[in-house]
Amino acid sequence: MTAPAFILSTTSLTEFSAYWAEMPNLLVAPAAESDPKKRSMLVLKWFLSTLKQQYSSRNEKLGSEKKPLNPFLGELFIGNWEDEAGTTQLISEQVSHHPPVTAYCIWNKKHGVRLEGYNAQKASFGRTINIKQVGHAMLYLDKYNESYLFTLPALHIEGLISGSPFVELERSSYIVSSSGFTSKIDYSGRGWLSGKKNSFTASMYPTGKEKDVIYNVEGQWTDTFHVKDAHKTTVDTYEAKKQPKTALKVAPLDQQDPLESRRAWSKVAQAIEKGDMNTTSAEKSVIEEKQRAMRRQEKEEGTEWQRRFFSRVKENANFEKLVSHVPGGSADADQTNGIWLFDPEAAKKYKYDI
Repeated sequence: MTAPAFILSTTSLTEFSAYWAEMPNLLVAPAAESDPKKRSMLVLKWFLSTLKQQYSSRNEKLGSEKKPLNPFLGELFIGNWEDEAGTTQLISEQVSHHPPVTAYCIWNKKHGVRLEGYNAQKASFGRTINIKQVGHAMLYLDKYNESYLFTLPALHIEGLISGSPFVELERSSYIVSSSGFTSKIDYSGRGWLSGKKNSFTASMYPTGKEKDVIYNVEGQWTDTFHVKDAHKTTVDTYEAKKQPKTALKVAPLDQQDPLESRRAWSKVAQAIEKGDMNTTSAEKSVIEEKQRAMRRQEKEEGTEWQRRFFSRVKENANFEKLVSHVPGGSADADQTNGIWLFDPEAAKKYKYDI
């Protein structure tokens, strides 16, 4: 989508992977819980805590939702968080250009926690912009040899008529654990007559037994939600606006790889900040033309771009086992140019501590 400078973000989609882990203490919390039921509940709580960061934080920072920069093939975003949870690291890579797909891995070696996944977006247009997220995420807890599958919520853009766009989530998403529990999250927003913005309800139950609810969660993913047990007793309350965030650290621009987002897009970002559409378009064209030239060369030589940190595979047995419990769930590999897995050996070659 071509857009004027005033609605463009200075941030590339490859950076969005960082929104999963701006609160590392919540990401690693399940690794310290010995009870598998409570552990699954903490995973659900952590996932819900990421929603504000992923889908609302940019709107609050910039005044309204902006269109992110479309990543180029091979684009990287690398950083880490340092806090009481230790070191949490991030590697994000654009593994496909047509269709555009971003893959990522976030890990904390101290606590034995790793999140990896990939996603693409399929947009459709009606009275608003509707976006289906294709792909999934997997969380691994080494201590318990557990894995958790996350499907991604659909969304649409509200506020287009008023000129203040913001994201609203819709439909349902799921978390399925190898320990035998499933969480279903149902999203709803503010209707014409009733309802609150960014609302949701969630339930956690033994996989395949949706009526045997162990925990219920209800509230707003941008504000406050409450976790209640089967007896309707509140066991936890989360207040998104009061939760402290840990700043992500990235290398200075002159020390970044030429393919890293902030270095590669620096001239475009500077032009956007100045509202200089001519320079924005010119600098974007430089990057886009390099991509077109690369694709022409690959076609002529019969080669393909070599991904640095992720590999394409035909199937993921762990995913297939868990996704069988999600209604209509599948990898949708044809929409993501394959199934993408993080390659820890490749990361070690670049001195990353896996």
